[in-house]
Amino acid sequence: MSGIAQVLLAKGVRVSGSDIKESALLERLAKLGAQIYLGHKKSNITTQDLIVYSSAIKSDNPELIEARQRGITTIKRAQALAELMEEKTMVTVSGAHGKTTTAGLISHVLLKAGLNPTSIVGGVSRNWESNACLGEGKFLVIEADESDGSFLYYRPEYSLITNIDYEHMDYYKDFSCLLDTFSKFVAKTKKNGCLFGCSQDPNLSSILEKSGRRYVLFGMERGPEVYPAHIELKGLGSEFDCIYKGRSLGRFKLIIAGEHNILNSLGVIALAMELKIDLTCLRHALATYLGTERRLELKFQGEDILLLDDYAHHPTEIKATLRVLSRLGRRRLIAIFQPHRYTRTQSLLSEFKGCFDGVDELIITDIYPAGEQPIAGVSAEKLYQGLKQRGGFKLEYLEKTQISRHILSRVKAGDTIVTLGAGDIGRIADELAQGLKRKD
Repeated sequence: MSGIAQVLLAKGVRVSGSDIKESALLERLAKLGAQIYLGHKKSNITTQDLIVYSSAIKSDNPELIEARQRGITTIKRAQALAELMEEKTMVTVSGAHGKTTTAGLISHVLLKAGLNPTSIVGGVSRNWESNACLGEGKFLVIEADESDGSFLYYRPEYSLITNIDYEHMDYYKDFSCLLDTFSKFVAKTKKNGCLFGCSQDPNLSSILEKSGRRYVLFGMERGPEVYPAHIELKGLGSEFDCIYKGRSLGRFKLIIAGEHNILNSLGVIALAMELKIDLTCLRHALATYLGTERRLELKFQGEDILLLDDYAHHPTEIKATLRVLSRLGRRRLIAIFQPHRYTRTQSLLSEFKGCFDGVDELIITDIYPAGEQPIAGVSAEKLYQGLKQRGGFKLEYLEKTQISRHILSRVKAGDTIVTLGAGDIGRIADELAQGLKRKD
């Protein structure tokens, strides 16, 4: 939402908006001229001509209710973007996992290529320290949110889909409905455009094959049109050769960690080749992409201790993050997990019980509700009990206020610590970073 606000402000539109707490993004918007309100209240609705709301806003939001009672037009974020940027060549990135990093990497490549894109992504890029990049070029890069089907408002020229997973079931109710919606999204890609998808996802591959649209598949093993060879994982980075349609494009380097980011970068390389971006420029762009805040973000690195913060909140994402960290060869891996949403915890409880392999110690804290009401029988304690029965690592259940003191009292040389979750667990990472700096 702050990204579209920045675009509107740059166009000279008067913008106001509200959020439940202060943040660096709100400060940025205020400096750009936006009227900021803390808290959602009907009194925030005054003389606005249009209300734009995100998929996180429920129908009982007091501002939304007040706007509709007054007869003010209300539209979803995706609808506003689609109308606002109709004249642009749209590049969308969607999928259950990896879309923020991938959209940010595409934006970075286009910037390095001198194409001056406008980009609106779901996290703060560490290259331009914002979640929006406002350019005068023809390209618009959007992280397309599938959580409530609103990505169907877009009519992209190019679509990159990272994967489809059992996610957002509070909206879709069953997996077949989710697959059907992705099929409709694929059909929204313009006929003269191109789709890019992961070959390792059989559901996605099937949708693309039946789409009647031109598409390029990428994957980690030989078979699709784009795949890597001679992979070297080097700490929190990697190197690999890229094979594109039967020929080698040479060696590429990433300073963002994990095989999952190699996979993300393959889709970006495929798009870049479609756009005829110079290989030297592409290679430099990939090697200089710093990633997104809260995506395996290094918060502290002492002589013997590492602290990282990661947005992972789905079992697939948690496994990928822990796989990276377990390969660092440190003495002890300590993970702190904050479950996100009651509905996700309920629907994926058995998967959560099996996604923490590789940790030596795990701390579970209370569920971040993200606006949801509690569900009877669904709690972080229930997850804790399930993990306790499974065993395999030291396990503790702590309130958030207890975590920093607990970790700082027992951290040792050789430890890697990671905070995991899509809620406010990042604040614990900040507290720990400050505490570790004092101890260092």
